[in-house]
Amino acid sequence: TWITATQALHLIGQLQPAQTILWHAGASAVSIAGIQLSRSAHASQIFVTCGSQSKIDFCTSRLGATAGFNYRTQNWAQEILAATDGKGVDVVVDFVGGPYFAGNLEVVAADGRIVHLGALGGTKVPEETDLGAFVRKRVRFEGSSLRARDEIYQGRLRDMVVEKVVPGLVKGEMKVFVERVFPWEEVVEAHLLMERNETMGKIICRVR
Repeated sequence: TWITATQALHLIGQLQPAQTILWHAGASAVSIAGIQLSRSAHASQIFVTCGSQSKIDFCTSRLGATAGFNYRTQNWAQEILAATDGKGVDVVVDFVGGPYFAGNLEVVAADGRIVHLGALGGTKVPEETDLGAFVRKRVRFEGSSLRARDEIYQGRLRDMVVEKVVPGLVKGEMKVFVERVFPWEEVVEAHLLMERNETMGKIICRVR
């Protein structure tokens, strides 16, 4: 979780102090870590998208996000542009994929970066998607995974986590949020909880 968030924010997204960032799936474990890391990196504005008001409230009140938008009931791209006076955000971290591709191009700022970490919504881009923003705004789009990375890259990322994450965890400035702990015998119920998409933190199964 923290390794993935660190990779997205620093190695790929290259967020700089006073820049702005959007984390999709704001209450997911990676974005929970990413929001806290963004605060530590002195982002000026941190936006999230979520599927419920309770998750938005969690991200803003517990994690320190600037604002959140409900992707079920709001046009999150238009809301973010309004919140940034039309500038957009410097970094977008996305796990959704195809359905968000056009919106990400709409909200990313000039010289911005879109970090693609997953395709929970599918890998197909809508036919009417306009790719002109790549040239017009000089956008960089980069996907990534960790398992296929070589040892040098993984070592570099490990050192970055030690530098940027561990001190915050030790001091209590960053926190790991756990939604619920299940005994291994209730692993089916744990999966059902995850499938309902209601969680705000990790689901843990304890093996005895």
